[in-house]
Amino acid sequence: MNETALPPIPAPSVETKPYWDGLAAHRLMIQACAECGKLRHYPRPVCDACFSLAVRWQELSGQGTVHSWTVTHHAFHPGFRDALPYTLVTVDLAEGVRLNAQWRGADPALRLGLAVRIGFEAGAGGFTLPVVLPD
Repeated sequence: MNETALPPIPAPSVETKPYWDGLAAHRLMIQACAECGKLRHYPRPVCDACFSLAVRWQELSGQGTVHSWTVTHHAFHPGFRDALPYTLVTVDLAEGVRLNAQWRGADPALRLGLAVRIGFEAGAGGFTLPVVLPD
């Protein structure tokens, strides 16, 4: 049998649905505490600064700089095997949170501190995924 496995498909929860809905609309929506204003990514129910359960969502610019990256040569899931090798980038977003996403630029141009922006790309199951592009 030589079937191609599909990548995992996100399962939005109450905490993550606004993030996924934002990506579908090509908007980078990040959770913020409605009490103290601290941004947090990944989405979660409790603020790690003031422990409030109050949440609001804020659209970010999508601008940032490269904090780190890794080139993946071994698929952690069979659904990513056909994409190997791929580069995962950690971006320091201008608003102060970090986001991980796949790199979509010329690899020799990748360097620490490189100005980048978040783009949007169709993914498995009809979901839109963030990707990192050179700015």
